[in-house]
Order: sequence, then structure tokens, then C-alpha cells
Amino acid sequence: MARNSLDLDKAPADTRVVVAMSGGVDSSVTAALLKEQGYDVVGVTLQLYDHGVAVGKKGACCAGQDIQDARQVAERLGIPHYVLDYESRFRSEVMDSFADAYARGETPVPCIACNRTVKFRDLLRTARDLGAEALATGHYVQRVRGEAGPELHRGADPARDQSYFLFGTTQEQLDYLRFPLGHLPKSETRALAEHFDLPVAEKPDSQDICFVPGGDYAAVVQKLRPEAVEPGEIVDLQGRVVGRHDDIVHFTVGQRRGLALGERDGTDNDRLYVVRLDPEARRVVVGPRSALGRTDIALYDLNWIGPALEGRVPVQVRVRSSQALRPAEIELLGEGATVRFTEPEIGVSPGQACVVYDAATGSRVLGGGFIRRSS
Repeated sequence: MARNSLDLDKAPADTRVVVAMSGGVDSSVTAALLKEQGYDVVGVTLQLYDHGVAVGKKGACCAGQDIQDARQVAERLGIPHYVLDYESRFRSEVMDSFADAYARGETPVPCIACNRTVKFRDLLRTARDLGAEALATGHYVQRVRGEAGPELHRGADPARDQSYFLFGTTQEQLDYLRFPLGHLPKSETRALAEHFDLPVAEKPDSQDICFVPGGDYAAVVQKLRPEAVEPGEIVDLQGRVVGRHDDIVHFTVGQRRGLALGERDGTDNDRLYVVRLDPEARRVVVGPRSALGRTDIALYDLNWIGPALEGRVPVQVRVRSSQALRPAEIELLGEGATVRFTEPEIGVSPGQACVVYDAATGSRVLGGGFIRRSS
């Protein structure tokens, strides 16, 4: 029997698919497309944090109005819809980890943690319990069948590619996951939402971290970890005090704006940037832009879904979700790796992810890990 559009050898009508419905346009169109193709679609929405925090808040997902939007879409499509309370596990796996990382002087990426835990681990388990043969999401990445099994590739639309946030997907999860929008530009997804007459067709995309109102992550950290909020010194590379700060949570490597350098004197008026954070001493270390360049980094908590590598191998990488791919070399070392950039990389911050792609095309995600603080 020929394989269906989800790369399964069953008729769509005999194939149950759980769709992770956040209440946004992308996941809603995913459900509509699969329903139109004849699949047995079940919509699942995760309640990830307290409704009262997010009611009426635009640009969030998985709470408040978004749950209502997902329910309305499911009713419009005529599919079953379930809301699962994952609030406690989201708090421990994502929000608490986010706050702890900032207190350690790191720059976390909570969307990666969310995908690795409550979405692609816990929700995937729930989808199996519901008898589904696949879990579909609205992410803009592509699942491509390769010689050794399914591969994870960048989304076809470079402006929408979300592969950076999904590097933690395991091979076992990739076997089960499907991404029906990965080959589409966002404009076509919007057009499909109108075609299906979905109530969220004109809903704006989410912009902020879902549990961080208005992008004020420092306020969230202060609420979750008030004991971590302490004032300290801003010092230059020689250790001279050039300013004071209220809390290192407000700073990240590469930052230039918002530095209170009232104690700086002399004739050196070059712009200063945050070069590193010293959470133990509550110090923010600043220096010229040239001090930001890193030629190599160490990665921990590595997830590798590419072929086995020996020695140092050419790859392409990105250390921020919005940046262009950079040429580099990687060497796998146990549960970690070292990455050496072809050109010094500016503003590399501990706690961020470094995602690794194939050297030839930069399309396939080989894996990635989190950037370790340098000694």
C-alpha cells in the first residue's frame, strides 16, 4: 500500500493524528489540512500557566483566550478537542529552569525547554495513549525521509524557520512527529486559514515568550527567584569599578544599552559591552566590542540526530535563532562537543543553544547543545 501524506502506510481515514493546538494560526491550519485530507484528527491544547495571568494578553500561547480560540477552531472543523492541565510540569520544567538560568548569569531559551519536555515528551506520550499514530504541530520545519530514517530539516521559508528551537528533538520523537507546514511560506498558511474560514485567520503571531508579559523577563525572574536579586558592581576587563547595577538578571552578553557607567572616568570613551557575567561575585564585566569575539565554545547537554562523526568535522551553526548560518567545525566529546568558528563569533552567551547543520547545504539539523560558561 502506498504511504499517505504523513509517510504512514495506512489510509488517512484509518490514521489517528493528534494535533497540538495552541490557538494560533499555524496549529489551526495544521488541524484543518489534516481534517480535509481525511485523517482522524484529535486536537489537544495544553494549559501551561494560570489563566488569570494571560486573559486578554495578546501574543501569548497556551493560556486564556488562546484556549478558547483553539476550542472554537476545533468546533469549526468538527474534531474532538481536549485541554490538558500541564501547568505544574510547565512551571518546574520551563519557568523554574528559566529563572535559575538567569540567576546563574546565563541566557536561556525557554521555547527549547518547552519543546523538549512538556510538548515533545509529555504530549507525545499522551498522543500515544489516545491511540494516535502521529503527533502533528504547526512548526516551520521539515521531516525528510533519509537513507537511515527521518531527518529534521530547516523550514522552506527562511523567515519562518523554527529548527533552532527543535534541535533537542530525539530520533525516536522524530519518528512520531509530523510538520505539515514545513514546506509553506507564512503567507500561504494565512491564505489557507481564510480558505478554511477559521476564526483565527487574522490573529497576530505571538511575539514574546509566552509567560513573560511585555518581554519583561527580569520581572518574571524576580518574582520566581527573589533571593537571586542582588545589586553589585560593573567592572572593566582590568577589574576597575565603572558603575553599579541593581541585579545581573537585567544583563546579557553583548548588551550595550542600559549600562549604568556613572563611575567611569578618563579619556577612554569607546563604547562598552557586557563581556561576561560573574554571578558568584554579582559582577557585570564590560569591555570593547573586540572583547566579545569567541573562536570556540564548549557545548553540554548535547542532542545528536545526525550521522556519527569522528574527529573535527566541518558544519554550519547558529548560536541565535535569528542569525544566518556560520561556518564552523565540531568535535563530539562524550555528552558534549567543542565548536570552533571560522570567524570569531560576537556576543556568544552561556545558556544559549548552538544548533548544528550540515556543511554542504545547511538544511539538515544534525543536533546541538547549550553553550557552557568559559572558565
